Amino acid sequence: MTAPIYLDCDTGIDDALALAYLLASPTAEVVGIGTVSGNVSAAAGARNTLDLLALAGAADVPVALGAHDPLVGSFAGGAPWVHGENGIGEVSLAPSAAPLAAESAAEMLVRLARSHPGALRVLAIGPLTNIAEALRLEPALPSLVESVTVMGGAALAPGNITPVAEANIWHDPEAAAIVLAAEWDVTLVPLDVTMASVLEEPHRQALLASSAPVPRALGEMLGYYFRFYEGIYGRPCSAMHDPLAAALAVGAVKPALAPVVRAAVDTSDGPSRGQTVCDLRGLYAGYPEVKGARCRVVLSLEEDFAAHLVETLLGFPFGAGSESTTAALTSAG
Repeated sequence: MTAPIYLDCDTGIDDALALAYLLASPTAEVVGIGTVSGNVSAAAGARNTLDLLALAGAADVPVALGAHDPLVGSFAGGAPWVHGENGIGEVSLAPSAAPLAAESAAEMLVRLARSHPGALRVLAIGPLTNIAEALRLEPALPSLVESVTVMGGAALAPGNITPVAEANIWHDPEAAAIVLAAEWDVTLVPLDVTMASVLEEPHRQALLASSAPVPRALGEMLGYYFRFYEGIYGRPCSAMHDPLAAALAVGAVKPALAPVVRAAVDTSDGPSRGQTVCDLRGLYAGYPEVKGARCRVVLSLEEDFAAHLVETLLGFPFGAGSESTTAALTSAG
């Protein structure tokens, strides 16, 4: 059995890993993708997504353009020092001929939720603007989806944009506050677990050695990503933010510690803006059940994720039998 997945993303390098992972997963069917401004603009993310889908021989997956600006303020311009100017590590992909969907990302999510009632899994790995807008369009959305998984936040770990704020939440705190306050259960995949899950150089080399175009392209992209993270970890490697959220969304990896707690987002204008406030005071009693709590915060995993990720990516013949197998892959990085 495969689960229908709606993916909301801001396609940078780790988003590309997450998308490839979902396409390779035997338990996932990506039925729609929406893009939002974050790592890159929503439009640039849509282009990256379309090109990656074509490279994977999956150009039939619909992609909808989502919000360019957050609910409050304007798009901050992306993170080229992390993901490159083009968002995918300055790797050039053959352009896809597939058009964007005629609907917006929020409209796509609502439509898919209605057409897959009680079955659709929502995976948000960028700022949450589109998800908040979908909730506005369809207040009954929480009753229509099976699950919501969000890569974002920092529960006990430090933030990566400010001392307390993680990038996806910080880019649109108002939207994140709406999503966490909605009447649905959310699995939050914060920096606590994604920064502890590291992809190393031997993993990258395994992807580069693949004869399939998508793993090879991902290996090229990761060279740029590794150079950024070398300044954080002290060696060429990277965190695995978005692909880890994807694996948790499809149930391929299991948390070791994931308490269900109350969570909210600070939308003030002070130094704590964008902080994800998770009530983890149950720590000392083994996290007893909290009445009304709806946010499952993944703090650690049962197993090493890197080996599973690479094995999954290498085990799928991306683009086999399609014109995309000959697509040019060149790195300017």
